[in-house]
Amino acid sequence: MATQVLRVRRGITVEWLSVIWMVVEAGVAIGAGLSAHSLVLVAFGADSIIELVAGIVLLWRLYVEVSGASAERVERAEKTASWVVGVALLFLAVYIVVAALHELWERQGAETSVLGIALAVASGILMPLLSRAKIRIGGQICSPALKADGACSIVCAYMAWTVLAGVALTALFGWWWVDALASLALAYFVVKEGIEAVQEARGVEDACECGRHDG
Repeated sequence: MATQVLRVRRGITVEWLSVIWMVVEAGVAIGAGLSAHSLVLVAFGADSIIELVAGIVLLWRLYVEVSGASAERVERAEKTASWVVGVALLFLAVYIVVAALHELWERQGAETSVLGIALAVASGILMPLLSRAKIRIGGQICSPALKADGACSIVCAYMAWTVLAGVALTALFGWWWVDALASLALAYFVVKEGIEAVQEARGVEDACECGRHDG
């Protein structure tokens, strides 16, 4: 029991780091995106806000387990959070696609954003580290929600490198259409996250490998 509590506390620490970074990521991405008129950065920031909400709910779920609440209560919280996040992500994907097509139609391009490039590089490096920690601890404490959040973190890394490609190419070559195309690529990852969250809420999730990890 003591080992389980220690592992859950490790999960709480990792999730707090993730939540703090999501706050930074959302604020910087949306601010830089609005300043540079970059849809891909604004969309990246909006996704960060949704992941922030999911992270806060997951933190609550971990604190509930530490306090000794029933498994049924924890499971209800996880499924409710998954529904909310999944539907929000799918609506975000629709917005990204419509806005990107509008940019292409109006031939509107983004301006250079050095801050956006720096943010994407930082996220691309940090998120895989957080993802590994979440998936490992999620397996140890038998938490599909934490493992799923770890999967979302690696998707966030893919999104960060997509953002980086779009912003960097726009800055280097002035290709007005790159921002819109990068946004459409971003929409793919957002849809993937949304569908997985909805499936988890419906009970379609990976089996939890309790007791298989000791590190």
